[in-house]
Amino acid sequence: MSAQMTSVQAIIERTLAGMGYELVDLEWAQNGLLRVYIDAPAGITLEDCEAVSRQLSHLLTVEDVDYARLEVSSPGLDRPLKKAADFVRFTGAEVAIKLRRPFEGRRNFEGVLTIEPDERFGLELIERPPVPAPGKGGKGTKGGAGAKRAAPKVKTTAAAAAEAPPTRKLVFSLDEIERARLVPMLKF
Repeated sequence: MSAQMTSVQAIIERTLAGMGYELVDLEWAQNGLLRVYIDAPAGITLEDCEAVSRQLSHLLTVEDVDYARLEVSSPGLDRPLKKAADFVRFTGAEVAIKLRRPFEGRRNFEGVLTIEPDERFGLELIERPPVPAPGKGGKGTKGGAGAKRAAPKVKTTAAAAAEAPPTRKLVFSLDEIERARLVPMLKF
């Protein structure tokens, strides 16, 4: 990160903290576009984005920051996690991470975020069943509409828990992470 960007980021972080917001990310895009992603414990509304945009427009003019256009927005449902405070705040949430180096032949993992001893974090892994390839047991396979289908078996909670695979945990430090994001949870 350049010295100018670090300086601009520090100025924006101080201003947002004074307004009760957190700077999640800052990016410079083509044609002088400056994107600022903000968050707050109660979430972000359009009015929050408007207030921050007005304040930052004045601040960036006073600080003589060269930009053509400013966009202020929430980080979205798949909010990135970048700082240790983000990982602490979202402990217990479902998170997708990408490691810098492969572990057991993989770099991408999803799971529930935990806090571990010694300033490390954990991910209780969610092992999703593989999606069948077309023609491998999915819809439209042998049998057609007239084929008999087996009735679904209903398992009691105790029986389901007994057959569930044991939970695996990946323990990591922040320097081992290339990127991390919340897994969007949609509730209808």
